[in-house]
Amino acid sequence: MDWIFRDRKTGKIVIAQFPSIPLIAWLAATALTLLTSDTVHTVLGYVATVALVVWAGDELLRGVNPFRRLLGAAVLAWEVVSLIRGG
Repeated sequence: MDWIFRDRKTGKIVIAQFPSIPLIAWLAATALTLLTSDTVHTVLGYVATVALVVWAGDELLRGVNPFRRLLGAAVLAWEVVSLIRGG
């Protein structure tokens, strides 16, 4: 268990980190979709999806430990499956 959660550079256990810009963008766009409708709602949905895919790709490629890389891979896979299903 230690191996999966340990940051390779600092040696600290890392499960969550301060949100990155793509994750903040995803949170903001997702929240704003609850307040909008029609075209703005659709555009914000696309912005949220792109931001989450960017975040997941960054975690997959540059995550500080295997847990963060697996989390990025899982979110990226979820988004791909959602895209294929038309959601």
